[in-house]
Amino acid sequence: MIPTVVWGTGNVGRAAIRAVEAHPALELAAVLVHDPAKAGRDAGELAGLGRRLGVAATDDIAAVLAARPRAVVYAASGDLRPDGALADVSRAIRAGAVVVTPSLYPLYDQRGAPPEFRDPVLAAVAEGGGSLFASGVDPGWGNDVLPLLVSGLGTVVDAVRCQEIFDYSTYEQEESVRYLVGMGQPMDYEPLMLAPSVPTMVWGGQIRLMARALGAELDDIQETLDRRALDSTVVARTMGAFEAGTQGAVRFEVRGIVGGEPRLVIEHVTRIHASCAPDWPSPPDGGDGAHRVIIEGRPRIEVTVEATDEDENRSAGGNATAVGRLVGAVDWLAHADPGLYDALDVPLRPAVGRLGRT
Repeated sequence: MIPTVVWGTGNVGRAAIRAVEAHPALELAAVLVHDPAKAGRDAGELAGLGRRLGVAATDDIAAVLAARPRAVVYAASGDLRPDGALADVSRAIRAGAVVVTPSLYPLYDQRGAPPEFRDPVLAAVAEGGGSLFASGVDPGWGNDVLPLLVSGLGTVVDAVRCQEIFDYSTYEQEESVRYLVGMGQPMDYEPLMLAPSVPTMVWGGQIRLMARALGAELDDIQETLDRRALDSTVVARTMGAFEAGTQGAVRFEVRGIVGGEPRLVIEHVTRIHASCAPDWPSPPDGGDGAHRVIIEGRPRIEVTVEATDEDENRSAGGNATAVGRLVGAVDWLAHADPGLYDALDVPLRPAVGRLGRT
């Protein structure tokens, strides 16, 4: 069994606790929390499992890492604190842990990552012998391994489009929804996530990964952006009111230009309510989330994935599948050489030993 720590108990951390508990090769060793009110609570309670796991959450990072856990699922947000997340992850790697995380966007394509992100991780690997695999919570598999797998079914591939269609109304991270993405803000407010070059910083690595895997040479990476206002005030179950006239939907693309044309596209269509921008792509059954891969070519191939978790919540389902990819990589990484890995390095494997496991 591989002693594994889950660091953070938000949207991603809850799913991570459940995934570690269900994995036959992993043992939940500790749960780290930032909020003192969560310290001392049982991990099963925090994860919504409905049963106790006998692991009490703690905010004592030094003590947990001093125990030299073999693996860490770093689920704390890096959206507004990338330097802090990088420092935390490097600290865990120096303690000898295999770390998996969605929180370090520049390292989704570790080979092309900026030195200010790559170098501290490589130094930590050399010092402590740990490893790192970063993959997106949007989810990463929808922008790398799935489109690449599906592309291999075609005869001619003209373009690859990866879509995330997402309703934020059930997302339990209000600060990110309102301020990072800008939902409910005036239309002249510039959210950090939508500022020029930021989408490329977040998703450009996945464009580069796909280009590398397909043997394509990128001319450029470009962005498009469209925003829509709410026609009427709506109320989100977890976050309260979003006023009429404020931002209610966002659609953007990160485009990999090959031969002068957008051949590799990651598109996000996000809303705070289904009534906003009804002419934009929606989940096939009108639900609150879906991930779609479209291969334009011969034949044209379209694959839509819908996942539910936490009482049929598709928002949580996307998190859960992203976490499944990360947690499912832990035992492979634990047997691999220390290093810095990306989605093209780490295989997506069957759920061995998990059929029928609760």
